Amino acid sequence: SSVTHICRDVNYGWLIRNMHANGASFFFICIYLHIGRGLYYGSYLYKETWNVGVVLLLLVMMTSFVGYVLPWGQMSFWGATVITNLLSAVPYVGQTLVQWIWGGFSVDNATLSRFFAFHFLLPFVVAAMTLIHLIFLHETGSNNPAGINSDSDKISFHPYFSYKDLLGFVALLMGLTCLALFTPNLLGDPDNFTPANPLVTPPHIKP
Repeated sequence: SSVTHICRDVNYGWLIRNMHANGASFFFICIYLHIGRGLYYGSYLYKETWNVGVVLLLLVMMTSFVGYVLPWGQMSFWGATVITNLLSAVPYVGQTLVQWIWGGFSVDNATLSRFFAFHFLLPFVVAAMTLIHLIFLHETGSNNPAGINSDSDKISFHPYFSYKDLLGFVALLMGLTCLALFTPNLLGDPDNFTPANPLVTPPHIKP
C-alpha cells in the first residue's frame, strides 16, 4: 500500500520509484565495473583501500537486500525468508539467530520495520566508509596496468578529466532515464507484483 501511495498520491512518485529501483541496478553495474578496473590495475596491492572497498561492497549489498524486502511482494517475502534462513546453518545458535532477526517465527511486520530502518541508515554508513576509502587511496595515489610511476604523464584534472567524467555521467543518466521511462520493469520480477503469501512459493524457487 505504501508503494501504491508513492506512485499515485506523491507528485512524480512513479518517477521517483522507477529511478530509485533502476538507479540501484545501474549503481551495481558501476560498482562491478569499478571492481573490474581495480583488478585490472592491480589495486588489490593497496591492502587498506581494497579491504575498505570489500567492506563497502558488503554494506551496499546489505542495504540493497533490506530495501528489496520493503515492497512486500512475493519475491520480497521469499527472498527475505530464504536469505535470512541461511543463518540457521550456524551451529547451536542458528535457529535462535534467525528468529531474532525476524522478530518472530516468520518474516512479518517486525522484520519489515527493522529492514526499513536499516535501509535508511546504512547509506550513511556507506558514505562514511567511502570517505575512509578515499583517505586510504590518497595515501598511495592511483595505479596503472604496468605498475610504473606515472608522475611524468600527469595532466590537470580540469578540463580534461572533468569533461571526461561529465560525459560518463550524462551517458549513464540518459541510459537510466530511458530505462526508467520506457521499460521500468525490465529488470524486475513480475512475481513481486503479487502480494506476499507465505503459503505459496514463487515457481522458480520451489525445491
